[in-house]
Amino acid sequence: MRILRVAALAAGGLLLMGQVVPAQAHGGSSYRWELTPTGTTAQFRGLAAVSKDVAWVGGSAGTVLRTVDGGKHWRNVSPPGAEALQFRDVEAFDARRAVALTIGTGEDSRVYRTADGGKTWTETFRNTDANAFYDCIAFNDDKHGLALSDPVDGKFRIVATSDGGKSWKVQPTAGMPAALAGEFAFAASGTCLVAGHGRTAWFASGGGDRPRVFRTVDGGRRWTVTDSPMASGAAAGIFSLAFRNTLFGVAVGGDFEKPTEAVKAASVTSDGGRTWKLVPADKAPKGYRSGSHFVPWSPTTVVAVGPSGSDVSFDGGRSWKQFYDGSFDSVECAGHGADAGCWASGAKGAVGRLVH
Repeated sequence: MRILRVAALAAGGLLLMGQVVPAQAHGGSSYRWELTPTGTTAQFRGLAAVSKDVAWVGGSAGTVLRTVDGGKHWRNVSPPGAEALQFRDVEAFDARRAVALTIGTGEDSRVYRTADGGKTWTETFRNTDANAFYDCIAFNDDKHGLALSDPVDGKFRIVATSDGGKSWKVQPTAGMPAALAGEFAFAASGTCLVAGHGRTAWFASGGGDRPRVFRTVDGGRRWTVTDSPMASGAAAGIFSLAFRNTLFGVAVGGDFEKPTEAVKAASVTSDGGRTWKLVPADKAPKGYRSGSHFVPWSPTTVVAVGPSGSDVSFDGGRSWKQFYDGSFDSVECAGHGADAGCWASGAKGAVGRLVH
């Protein structure tokens, strides 16, 4: 969505870890965010989790930070010359390799790539269409990825890479369903577009008379689309998708102008996004939510975040309980076994690591 927020950037360098914010206990499990202050006031909507120790964040004023020690220290690895841009999505393969997306109309939408932990960056894509506005980026593996633009000439636009983000190609739109009047995607957390097994991917929309979920199984050349029962409108729709596998998924969102209200804010699918079931208001997250992700240590546990709090579901998204009332925009989990970890990021330089 074409909404730009600007936050000032404080001095970079090494940034120290801070406090632990407790959470309410639920169902015998205690979830809380361990805050790792970054020393900046940037708003971090871009987030890439690699493990419990390694994470990247991207945000306003061209800011990209990286930690390799669980948030004890954050290093400013921002690409030079990007100070006027806003990073809204980061995809990281490990502690050294990452791809980052800036958003905006025309040439403000760009992709940067690093292979040395952010010491150097290469700009690998710059949008030259004044009508395009890229929102999200996602990778199936360390080679194949997609980036999503709001509709151009009546259809959402996709660019694809097959070399880990070194090069990108605009995809034909013959296999893309027509967009609704006023329909767009939300550049809110980097999860309006998500990738799954093989060449499967999904993206979600809002802004029109109903939100929708699009699905591809061939790497973005052909898409099918399904209506969602969630809220839609000028400031409403699906802001985030999360899939456990090719069948089970969750959608969260609502109306960002009503952050404390659960306005048809969540739905679930068990058939790969072909149909969606609305979560009742009394079981939904306790407000508008912009990010979501399944945790690595449980097949049915998913976390959602937004400006009015964080919620956890232990039943695959069918019911939610709030465990934190602070603000985050994005959440992502990664890793296996003892390496598994979940991270969240948001306004005023906020970054947290999930403790459970």
